Amino acid sequence: MEKTRKNGQSQSTMSKIADNSLLNGLGGCLIGAFFPRRNTNTKINITTKSSDTNFVKNSRRCHTSSCPKNSTSSKNRVSQVVNLAYTQKLRREPTFTSSELSMTIFSHRKSKVNGTLNRSSTSNVTLLSHLGNLKNQNSSSDKKAIQKKGKILKDNIVRQTSSVKSHQPGSSFRGSAKKRDPDVLKSIGNEQYRQGKIEKALDLYNQAIAIDPGNASYYSNKAAALMSLGRVIEAVVACIEAIQLDPSYHNAHYRLARLYVRLGDAEKAIDHYKQSGRKVDKKDIAEAHDIKRQLLKCTEAQKLRDYNTLIKETQNSITLGVDSAPQIFAMRAEALIKLHRHEEAYTTIQKVAHIKTELCACLFGSVKTAYLLITRAEAYATVGWFEEATAAAQEATKLDQSNEVIITILRRIEALASFRLKGNELFRENKFSEASFEYTEGLEQEPYNSILLFNRAACRFKLGQFEKAVEDCTAALVLRPSYTKARLRRADCNIKLGRWKAAIQDCEMLIQEIPEDEEVKRVFLQAKSRLQKTC
Repeated sequence: MEKTRKNGQSQSTMSKIADNSLLNGLGGCLIGAFFPRRNTNTKINITTKSSDTNFVKNSRRCHTSSCPKNSTSSKNRVSQVVNLAYTQKLRREPTFTSSELSMTIFSHRKSKVNGTLNRSSTSNVTLLSHLGNLKNQNSSSDKKAIQKKGKILKDNIVRQTSSVKSHQPGSSFRGSAKKRDPDVLKSIGNEQYRQGKIEKALDLYNQAIAIDPGNASYYSNKAAALMSLGRVIEAVVACIEAIQLDPSYHNAHYRLARLYVRLGDAEKAIDHYKQSGRKVDKKDIAEAHDIKRQLLKCTEAQKLRDYNTLIKETQNSITLGVDSAPQIFAMRAEALIKLHRHEEAYTTIQKVAHIKTELCACLFGSVKTAYLLITRAEAYATVGWFEEATAAAQEATKLDQSNEVIITILRRIEALASFRLKGNELFRENKFSEASFEYTEGLEQEPYNSILLFNRAACRFKLGQFEKAVEDCTAALVLRPSYTKARLRRADCNIKLGRWKAAIQDCEMLIQEIPEDEEVKRVFLQAKSRLQKTC
C-alpha cells in the first residue's frame, strides 16, 4: 500500500477544507438529504444537460432536471432536498463520508472477493488485485518508522502485532483504538491484506481513520479493501475522500478511475486516469475509450428497440469490465422483459446493488436512477413481487412526476396487484369462477404475467377445466422455466387427462430441482402407477 502521507495542515486549514467540501454540488445535495437543517433560504437553480436528454429518449424518456449548484456560503448550506432537488443530477463527485454511506447502502454483503489468488510460501492466500504498491512494499520503511518512535513504541508494536492473530476485527482493537498509533494500525492492516484477510484489514483501516481522519492514505487503503470485497460504491466514496484530503494523490485517482470503469462511467474514468501520474499507462486510457464506444452501441441498440442486439452489446460491456454498472444491467433487464424472458430479467436486475434513491441519484444522475427503478419495478412485477414493484415505481415518479411512461407503468402494476388480491380472496372463499374472472381481467392488462396465469390455472383445475389449466401452466413456464408450482400443477392436470408420460416427465424435472418435496413425490408415484396399469 502507499506510504503514509502526513497531514501538514493546521486545524483551521482543515476546517476550511471541510467547510468548502460541504459546498460542492453533490455534497450539498446529499448532505442535505442525510442531515436536514432548519432556517435556510437556499434557492435552487435548475439546469439541463444535453446528454441527459439523449439518454431519456434512448431509454424510457425518463427526463428530469439536473442537480443544482450551491450558491450560498457555508453558513447557508442546503438543509433539505425537496421533490425538485430530489430529481437533480450529479455534476460533481460526492463529499459525503463513507461512514454516512454505510448507513444508506443495502447491497448484499456476500460479495465475492475479486482478484487473482496466489498461494504464498507460508500457505496463506494472497490477494494480488487492487494492491497498489502494497505488493512491492519493503518492510524496512516500517522498521525505520518504529526506530524513530523509540524502544518503548517498538515493544508496544510487537505486542500489538502478535495480538492480531488472536482477535477478530471489532473486538479489543476498537476499544483501544484511541490509545494506538494510526500508522501502526495501517501497517497491521496492510499485513492482514497481504494475507487475504480483507475484512480484518478493512476494520483496521477504519480504526486508523477514526483516530486520524485527515490522512488520505488510510482512505485509499480502505478503498482497496472495499474494491476487493466487491463493495464498489463504498470504495468510490473512500477514494473521493482521499482525493479531497490530497488532490494530487495519484493512487487514489487511479483507483477511482478503475471504479468508474466498473460503473460504466468512461468519461470520469478518463478524467481520473489523467490525474493518476505514472500509475496510468496507455492501455488504461485505451480501455476506457473502448468502453465508451461500447456503451454507445448499447444506447443505439436500445434506441432502435433491437433487443437481441442490446442483450449482446450489454454482455460485451460486462466482458470489457463494466461489471457493476446499474445502467448496463437495467438495459439488459429491459431487453429480456421485452423478449418475455422474465426469469432472466429478474435475475439480471437483482445483480444491481440496492442503494437508497437519494444516493443513487447523486452518484448516477436522476435520469438513470429513474430508469433503473422503473425497470426494476417491471422485473419485480413479472415474478409477482407486486408490493416491491409498486414501491420502486413510486420512487421513480418522485424523480419525475410528469413522466407519462413511468406513470403508466405504475398504474399498470397497481392494477395487476389489485386483480391478484381480489382473485386470491375469492379463491379462498371457493368462488373459483369469480376468482378466474379477476385473474383474466388482470391478464388483459398484462397478458404475459406468470403469476396471474398460474393462479387462473389453479381456478380452472378446481373447475375441472384441465385442458385450459395446462395451457395456462405452459404459458407461465415459457416465461419462467423454473416456476416449480406451474410445472407441478401441469403434471397434476396431465394425470387428470390421462397423459401419464407427460406428467412423469414434469415430475422427473421437479425431483431434480426439489428432491425432498412430498407433493412432487406423490404426483410422480401416482402418474407412474397409472402408467403401469395401462401397460
